Amino acid sequence: MSLVHRTYVPLSIVLLVIFSFTAGWYVSTLQNRPKEKKEVVHLSRLEQIQKRGLLNVVLLNSPSCYYIGVNGPTGYEYDLVKDYAKKLGVDLNITTVHTVKEALSYTTNPAIDIISATLTKTPNRKERYRFGPTYFEVQEQVICNRALHKEGRFPKDIEDLSDNNIVVGDATSYEETLHALQEDGFELNVTTVEDLSTEELLESVSKKERECTVADSNIYAINLRYFTNLAMAFNISGREELGWIIPKNADALEADMYEWINALNQSGKIIELKDHYYSYVFLFDYYDKKMFYKRMKSRLPKYEHIFRQAAKKYALPWTLLAAQSYQESHWNPHAKSFTGVRGLMMLTRRTAKLLGVKKRTNPKQSVFGGAKHLSNLMQLIPKDVKGENRLKYALAAYNIGLGHVLDAMKLAKKLDRNPNSWADLKIVLPYLSQKKYYRNLRFGYARGSEPVRYVEGIYDYKDILEKRYRETLSREHSP
Repeated sequence: MSLVHRTYVPLSIVLLVIFSFTAGWYVSTLQNRPKEKKEVVHLSRLEQIQKRGLLNVVLLNSPSCYYIGVNGPTGYEYDLVKDYAKKLGVDLNITTVHTVKEALSYTTNPAIDIISATLTKTPNRKERYRFGPTYFEVQEQVICNRALHKEGRFPKDIEDLSDNNIVVGDATSYEETLHALQEDGFELNVTTVEDLSTEELLESVSKKERECTVADSNIYAINLRYFTNLAMAFNISGREELGWIIPKNADALEADMYEWINALNQSGKIIELKDHYYSYVFLFDYYDKKMFYKRMKSRLPKYEHIFRQAAKKYALPWTLLAAQSYQESHWNPHAKSFTGVRGLMMLTRRTAKLLGVKKRTNPKQSVFGGAKHLSNLMQLIPKDVKGENRLKYALAAYNIGLGHVLDAMKLAKKLDRNPNSWADLKIVLPYLSQKKYYRNLRFGYARGSEPVRYVEGIYDYKDILEKRYRETLSREHSP
């Protein structure tokens, strides 16, 4: 009998071998399968803006573009970009710059969607940058000090400019224009500066620190009411277009902008915007004494009792309230502006609500609201400001905003002037429009000359009113 030896393989080992073979075959199959291409979705610049919910804009800090006013951010180009952001349903993220050259430096920054800096679409710029739709047309103008008339050196044409020194900002369209004229054979004495804006150059021309400069017609128009020694010599260019610089790969964004600007034109809103910022510069005169005397007779008697009542309630001179109201509205209870300020005291909707004024065109509500607002501002002026100074500081804050007045006080102290004296503050306030000062201040740029004229104008009208009423009382008590 033979014995047969059998070898038994455990079932677990058999299953392990089968699993290993199957897994190896599956992995090998996966590795050898053609890989599926993943589809990469590229968002357009417009879609990127909408996805992030933010429009990144570079804005030139200047009166023709963007600055902080008494009621917050304002400026023609600011209002436009704000409207466009609203149209897109996104928030506005602003980066401020102080010169055109600084604005153009952001063209290489991929995070920036729009550069808005009163930029002319020159041939050279159109070769280098992509522009959005035109939103304004201007002409470049030679601007000189009026005193050159008396000296017989006021230029009448390009050939006359050889007798004058012309100063313009570096990298501006004005520099391009003047250099092109030089290449055409005109003898021009041109100096370029890097650290001064067009507005600062206009101011220096007005002060006769420089003879002439070049500015766009809209910039000159805005600044003429502040710098009265300026005079336009002649146009140095034809009609030119202003536009925003946008990224080069922004087809959808540009198309959307054109659709938006066309709708803005058709609605008439852009005309209202231009009217608000530019129409008044040739029509409104703070110091029109002839008209003031006329309205003292025709308009003031209707509202004098209201001024007296409000003044008594808030412990203010009634003649000052009346003078302030004339400065604000020319005693027109239905006066209004594009920004929404209305009434005898030209209150904003927000301020009126805070003051409890329900109808701004109601003379009594407006005057009492304005008096209350002025009284409130007086309470917020630092306690070291005493007497009449306190009232003048409050008036300046009524015009330009309390923040800018406080900035001016800090700046006065740094300049070794008395921050609590109007005599010193009115010297310092205009510095708020100069970059070397305002760039380090909390509230930034401000048209600092305006509150000075505003306060001085009110006190001028006040003096006329008080003189008239002194004369009236004298006549009534004379035998």
